[in-house]
Amino acid sequence: MSLLTVTSVVPLTPRMTRVTFSGPGLDALETWPDQQLKLLFPRPGGSAHVSGAPDVGTWYQAYLAVPEPERPWMRSFTVRSLSDGVLTVDFVLHGDTGPASDWAARAQIGDVIGRFGPSRDYARPLGTADLVVFAGDETALPAIASLLELLPEAQQRLVFVEVADPLEEQDVPGVRWVHRSAGEDLVSVVTAAAIAPPAWVWLAGEASTVRALRRHFVGLGVSKKDIEFAGYWRRTLTQDDAPTSDDLAEAQERIATLNE
Repeated sequence: MSLLTVTSVVPLTPRMTRVTFSGPGLDALETWPDQQLKLLFPRPGGSAHVSGAPDVGTWYQAYLAVPEPERPWMRSFTVRSLSDGVLTVDFVLHGDTGPASDWAARAQIGDVIGRFGPSRDYARPLGTADLVVFAGDETALPAIASLLELLPEAQQRLVFVEVADPLEEQDVPGVRWVHRSAGEDLVSVVTAAAIAPPAWVWLAGEASTVRALRRHFVGLGVSKKDIEFAGYWRRTLTQDDAPTSDDLAEAQERIATLNE
């Protein structure tokens, strides 16, 4: 486990803020597509630090060993960029009391949070199909933007991102923006698009939306092994809540796909 110190806070849109961090070990980390890490946010009057062995096999046990009233909140995030020891993470501001959103809305230079990862054990290669398809909501936008930067120019791509309204659009080339303010939703727009396999598909965002889109692409004939998918969040539930039967089914499908 390592600590991160805020070095800059830049609003990108009314509902998204970019935060950069410095911290020990960042300059030694490699980069790979779709890097994931855990960020730890201190409770009021508490610390983001978790003592214990930092290796992948024991970090979660060390985290759980902290008494719950003192245990920092932990949330999963995608690395927007990591270069020269500077880590960049984009935060969606939900306008609620979620610990990550609340922290990001008030973040200032010098603030300290904790991190576990990213770990190469979870690295997955980009697809090599002539056509790649990305679909997600604003929580998936940082990952989609970073992945698009890695694609060869000749590789055809279709990109769908659902956001609240036009003010949430970012300078990401080639995106078909889906606006909730206009009554649009990601599933309807993607399933209405003319997409024919072979293709490599990347899906992330709200869990039930991701499941519906995955079923759609499997129905089109896209091989399950060519669909990367992750439910980043669940309606009315947080990462602190127990997994639902759908969450467990999704986890089993991911494991089965990895073992194929």
